[in-house]
Amino acid sequence: MEADMVFKALADTGRRRLLDMLHERSGLTLGDLCEGMDMRRQSVSQHLDLLEAAGLVTSVREGRRKLHYLNPVPIHEIQHRWIWKFEESQLAALSAIKQRAEEYAMTASTTETVPDYIYTTYIRATPEQVWHALTDRDLSGRFWGHSQVSDWQIGSRVDHVRVDGSGIADASGRVIEFDRPRRLVFGFDDPQRFDDSTLEPSVVAFEIEPGSDIIKLTVTHTSLTSMDELHGVGQGWPAVLANLKTLMETGDVLPQEPWEFHAEDRASHMAKNG
Repeated sequence: MEADMVFKALADTGRRRLLDMLHERSGLTLGDLCEGMDMRRQSVSQHLDLLEAAGLVTSVREGRRKLHYLNPVPIHEIQHRWIWKFEESQLAALSAIKQRAEEYAMTASTTETVPDYIYTTYIRATPEQVWHALTDRDLSGRFWGHSQVSDWQIGSRVDHVRVDGSGIADASGRVIEFDRPRRLVFGFDDPQRFDDSTLEPSVVAFEIEPGSDIIKLTVTHTSLTSMDELHGVGQGWPAVLANLKTLMETGDVLPQEPWEFHAEDRASHMAKNG
């Protein structure tokens, strides 16, 4: 059923155009998207509703605005289910070549804007349980591999501290928004530059939306400065949120730390702060 919805959503040229626009620039409002479409506002809104129902687009409320983001996960799953199993080795090689060429093209230009990263997951838990897991020092250390340390007052410092007893923080920032248990926003950047007034830190936002028995958790990571950073968070967030989901639904974390799949990259990053 989910695959049918995705295929149906992709069958329309207008909806594919909306996905292209969100791929080029994330966080667009309905008005922004209407400017690039030759159709009525109501029609664009209906297309967005269908894309969101299929999981291809996710939206986040920011004040009175509703921002839309591309969610590539359903397309990635279709790729694995319907393409790679037939020609996996050949297509994987071609995909790797294409990806390297695109990364080179993007990093070659100093004027290229690095897109925001957004990830959505659904967890069988209450908003308060997930909020507690995100902000509690001990509990965040269980699923994240780092403890989130702060008094969680607006403007206060947040440190992403290793759980090995060293006390070393691998990321730091300030609390920007604290709306329990709905929205949490804080800076997430180089701890050695915490007091640098010229630094524009990257920002992480957690949006928790309640359902009947589950919550929708959307993580947005903005103000990234390079494609390497985007690649890094693209590896890290799915692993962290998979561990959080498992902890909330089973009472225990995954049997293997999921970020160990990218252990070399993780060790390289942590070595900079050691």
